[in-house]
Amino acid sequence: MTEYVVLIDEEDAPLGEGEKMDVHRRGELHRAFSVFAFDAQGRLLLQRRARSKYHSGGLWTNSACGHPRPGESTPDAARRRLFEEMGLECGDLRPAGVLRYRAEIVDLVENELDHLFVTEVSGDPVPDPDEVEAWKFINTAELSAWIDDRPDDFTAWFPPAWRIVSAG
Repeated sequence: MTEYVVLIDEEDAPLGEGEKMDVHRRGELHRAFSVFAFDAQGRLLLQRRARSKYHSGGLWTNSACGHPRPGESTPDAARRRLFEEMGLECGDLRPAGVLRYRAEIVDLVENELDHLFVTEVSGDPVPDPDEVEAWKFINTAELSAWIDDRPDDFTAWFPPAWRIVSAG
């Protein structure tokens, strides 16, 4: 299935749509989101991306992420991807900020306004193995120390997104 993303300007106003891989090859600015799902003990659910992903395979990152489809609200897309990737449903999604970032990853360019959401989940995930290689819940102090010690273990967007979420 061909996937399309929403092209935007710097103020997040839609400019049109583009095929996801073409947009990443050209480095066009587009809308994205990242979900940070916490358990009742306040631990963050991390996932290690499947090595078969089109970029950043094998790296640790937030609970779920992706791009809203044209015509899909960003919160609805975030809920959809949390279920698709981790097999989890969530209640409230609370906005936690927006990360503007650009990162060159092999032959692709992540050029995104990344809408950050926090939520609470219960139970263990049942991840899609095409999306997720491993997962774990981690306390926030341990996570921050890990990022400081080994930032290359994580996707390009995760450390700056975590700084925003953890400051909130």
